[in-house]
Amino acid sequence: MLLSYVESLIRNPIKRKVPLKTYAVLAALTLGTMSLSNLSLSYLNYPTQLIFKSCKLIPVMIGSIIILGKRYGFLDYVAAVVMCIGLTMFTLADSKTSPNFDAVGVLVISLALLCDAIIGNVQEKAMKQFFASNNEVVFYSYAIACCYLLVITCASGIFVDGFAYCSQDAVSMYTNIFLLSVSGYMGLQAVLTLVRICGATVAVTVTTMRKALSIVISFLLFSKPFVFQYVWSGLLVALAIYLNHYSKKHPHYVPQPLRWCWHFVQSFYQSEYKYLRMKSKIYADTV
Repeated sequence: MLLSYVESLIRNPIKRKVPLKTYAVLAALTLGTMSLSNLSLSYLNYPTQLIFKSCKLIPVMIGSIIILGKRYGFLDYVAAVVMCIGLTMFTLADSKTSPNFDAVGVLVISLALLCDAIIGNVQEKAMKQFFASNNEVVFYSYAIACCYLLVITCASGIFVDGFAYCSQDAVSMYTNIFLLSVSGYMGLQAVLTLVRICGATVAVTVTTMRKALSIVISFLLFSKPFVFQYVWSGLLVALAIYLNHYSKKHPHYVPQPLRWCWHFVQSFYQSEYKYLRMKSKIYADTV
């Protein structure tokens, strides 16, 4: 929030174009997805959480159809199905190898993805409808979310506990928080630029590749139980991401065998329909 305000002072002052009620919804969803995503780590290991977040394409597609009225091609739906299969396989592998696996974590991360999917589509609609800048969206969304969070943490007592914990090693802790904030802000600006130029679905595909790299690094740097089912399921998710990317270049692509099947079904239906109409007409004439 502060970084977006500082950037606006350097470049252009922030002039709000999007209604506050839209930002109130975005702020609630932003707070929800961040809180639920962090909470899910209490039940799932890090690679499993990232695999789920990599499959954000599915709820984003559903949200785009409902909120923006978009239409998708054959390959997009195939990618969504393949991604669901890969996600299911990865979850089953995690349930076998992780002693901390809990089905509650699947529910929590699924709710986080739902909030995240709505965020991307609402942002895309607002930025295109009201010609809002990245700084405006970031500032108002996070400023209102910060107010929500302050009220919740003060009411629950978490704010005081967190402040006391950070005070134990103030310099190191606040330096890490600052670096995390700067890197997060730069990443958020990049995602918002992708949303503005290419749309929410392409932005999700790009961020998903980053998550895939994080999964590989996580297995290399930290000791975790590993089974080859992780590899197969991860490859399915990667295939789904590739199909989604390929569909952007070939939006009307349908495999030739499926075209033949579709034409056969259509011709069969038309011939049967004509035959039944003829039979009904003959029957009506005889009666």
